Amino acid sequence: MKSRNLQTQKWKSVRTALLRLAIPVVFATASFAVTPSQLFNQGPGTKHGKIARDIDRSHPTKRVDVIVQFKVTPTAKHYQRMAARGGRVKTRLHGIKAAAFNVPVSALAQLEKDGDVAYVSPDRKVTLKDNSYESFASAVEADVAAQQYGLDGTGIGVAVIDSGVADHKDFHNASGTRVVHSESFVAGNTSTVDAYGHGTHVSGIIGGNGSASATGTGYTSQIVGMAPNVNIINLRVLDQNGAGTDSQVIAAIQRAIQLQTQYNIRVINLSLGRPVYESYTVDPLDQAVEQAWAAGIVVVVAAGNDGRDNSMGTHGFATIGSPGNDPAVITVGATRTFNTASRNDDAIASYSSKGPTLLDHVVKPDIVAPGNRVGSLLVKNSTLDNEFPTLEIAPGPCGPPAPPGSCSRQYFRLSGTSMSTPVVSGAVALMLQQDPTLTPDTVKARIMKTAWKSFGVYCRSWDVFNNEFDNQYDLFTYGAGYLNVDAALASTDVANGVALSPTAVFNPLNNTVTIVNTNSVTWGTSVVWGNSLVWGSSIVWGNSALTADSIVWGNSVVWGNTADTGFSVVWGNSIVWGSSAATTAYSDGQDGEN
Repeated sequence: MKSRNLQTQKWKSVRTALLRLAIPVVFATASFAVTPSQLFNQGPGTKHGKIARDIDRSHPTKRVDVIVQFKVTPTAKHYQRMAARGGRVKTRLHGIKAAAFNVPVSALAQLEKDGDVAYVSPDRKVTLKDNSYESFASAVEADVAAQQYGLDGTGIGVAVIDSGVADHKDFHNASGTRVVHSESFVAGNTSTVDAYGHGTHVSGIIGGNGSASATGTGYTSQIVGMAPNVNIINLRVLDQNGAGTDSQVIAAIQRAIQLQTQYNIRVINLSLGRPVYESYTVDPLDQAVEQAWAAGIVVVVAAGNDGRDNSMGTHGFATIGSPGNDPAVITVGATRTFNTASRNDDAIASYSSKGPTLLDHVVKPDIVAPGNRVGSLLVKNSTLDNEFPTLEIAPGPCGPPAPPGSCSRQYFRLSGTSMSTPVVSGAVALMLQQDPTLTPDTVKARIMKTAWKSFGVYCRSWDVFNNEFDNQYDLFTYGAGYLNVDAALASTDVANGVALSPTAVFNPLNNTVTIVNTNSVTWGTSVVWGNSLVWGSSIVWGNSALTADSIVWGNSVVWGNTADTGFSVVWGNSIVWGSSAATTAYSDGQDGEN
């Protein structure tokens, strides 16, 4: 990927991070007996100390917010021991055998020596990444699926862990609101109102029914979500600025697991995230999403919006955020539909983050879906609306009985992998309505196997400042391909094992990259779909046909040779922790791209 005439100062002023999750409630048994982290505990990137590298230990008298993961679920003695070290409990996170504390920096040395402590990381900040309004249902054949199967998400609960969900008309049916539960995990704020405006937009993509854009409202066409009768569980973790912390998100995931039977929560939508700081095998966010997946909930996560970021010399590769770096979850990248019903002209959004993941080299994203200039629900006077009023979607003249010009603005357009993630979450809700017995692994396997793969080799796009970006079609950019809801619903394949995303392995002897399916029997050569690979049997990625052990890009690695800075960031031992000065990253305030 290349760019010309980048206005770096403009990017620096608007750059934000992104996080999104999707949680489905499943009453089946856990998808795996052990977590992916346990399966891969000897894998790449797992050599680490007990204290995360990004904790500043230079000022012993200061205090820091941390998440302490214990080797067992913490008991009274552990809390007493933490109190003796000056620790103050913030949140109990027993689902991942952890708790969030505020501790003096001087206590970190004691924690490092404590035999009951497994890992200590900062309670990191998580924020969002989102941006003319493009249709998305036709591009993924959701309209065909609705006509053919008559599915609308009825009875399925989707937990939206985000900035809150407003009481919008499009969430109401004859029985009342479909936002069946609301709870806040924002520190010091019990309100579940969406002050930022992001969570409502995400929820509308999942389950808006288009009531506010029906005939007579002034809108020329209805703006309808993927599963327009699904139930929404509103778990607020982000404040009015779209910011939150690891511990708040983990607490919300734990709550979704607790509520899954009561509300039939089958999906968790996480349209948020943060940079990768350590292996997914110890990252507390990853541990939380693995617990949800093991409980039978499909977790759908945004890949991130750093696909233009070349600050580390990777040309946007290795920019997948956490917890999208976890091999269990479905990680979603973003495409552009060009506002056409056909998917034949769709292309990747240049801001969509690419794999492989830092440290562990997991092949991500898993799937891509429309995320550019997506129209969905507006929260009037929210932070996003006040900052970017031009992104409101205005209705035309009102029809009878309303007098002309009296119709109100009900919709808003945003862009980002935050928007493509709920497209997939809604698709998952339809699959689970059709067959409630599906496990998360079978859902993931079907979505990836049936993805549409008939696209070209390269694409070109321009941002709102006319900067040009070129992208190659490879599995670290597009994953298994474009979401195809109709084909996923028609599939009868069953995953008898786990459907973990594979790992990319570099061979320094010949400078090649291969794909390894270790510990993921679903993608093997004799299960689920026999000898047919999830990536397709005849698709050309770059210059070489991809098979289970073939080279990804022929004899050259796409981001250069071993002498390049970018190469050492992705594959070397000197990992850059965090995203540093990502001056070309995409942000909430930009209106998509052309």
